[in-house]
Amino acid sequence: MAGVITASVPSWTEPFTGLSSRCFSKLVASVRREQASDQQRGRPWSLPLEDRVLLVTAYWRPNLTMQQLALLFGISTSAADRIIDHIGPLLALRQRKQFRKDTVLIVDGTLVPTRDHSVAEQSKNYRYSTAHQVVIDADTRLVVVVGRPLPGNRHDSRGWEESGAKAAVGTTTTIADGGYQGTGLVVPHRRQKGQELSAWKEKHNRSHKQVRARVEHTFARMKGWKILRDCRLKGDGVHHAMLGIARLHNLTFGG
Repeated sequence: MAGVITASVPSWTEPFTGLSSRCFSKLVASVRREQASDQQRGRPWSLPLEDRVLLVTAYWRPNLTMQQLALLFGISTSAADRIIDHIGPLLALRQRKQFRKDTVLIVDGTLVPTRDHSVAEQSKNYRYSTAHQVVIDADTRLVVVVGRPLPGNRHDSRGWEESGAKAAVGTTTTIADGGYQGTGLVVPHRRQKGQELSAWKEKHNRSHKQVRARVEHTFARMKGWKILRDCRLKGDGVHHAMLGIARLHNLTFGG
């Protein structure tokens, strides 16, 4: 069965990956190097590596079903499923482990509606979701850390530590919203009952809000990959998708 789309035709890559041809080539080359260092014997894949990477991003970006992917790439639904399981983790963000002393980070949590109820809980969006702690560099606006997914009813102040994001960031200066009170992060000043904030605190809060908005803009761009609006993957699949999309976002935004 012949496929409809292929990475050998450059015009297909950008609509299904959000990446330019140059960035897509960089991504494929990185995955190829990683595969070369971990060669495994077995049955050869029915698609070349470029098409397998395109298939995974085509699953994440427009959130196609397995039947649609199988028709587009001319393979079986089971083969499409195996490719996603194999390539998805290879596309994961390489999370930063060290930061310069003058680095400022921004953290916030976001919800991903997730159909696997074993890893999700009903949350404030009234859907079964997983909660993800995402940390960006305030200067470059690139994603540097993505915490492990937690049930969607978990508060950000708990998720910060339980997801592993706190350990990954260490003592690096990190900005957060008022939901992170008591975590030691840089949060807005709170008005005490019956009192008004001083002028300098009001000014600081406005500046804080403007900088913190950068992580919200990052979420908006990442959720252009529609799997983060309705994830059908099971188990670790939602975590692999979040890490992979963070890497694709960085490639798109940073080149």
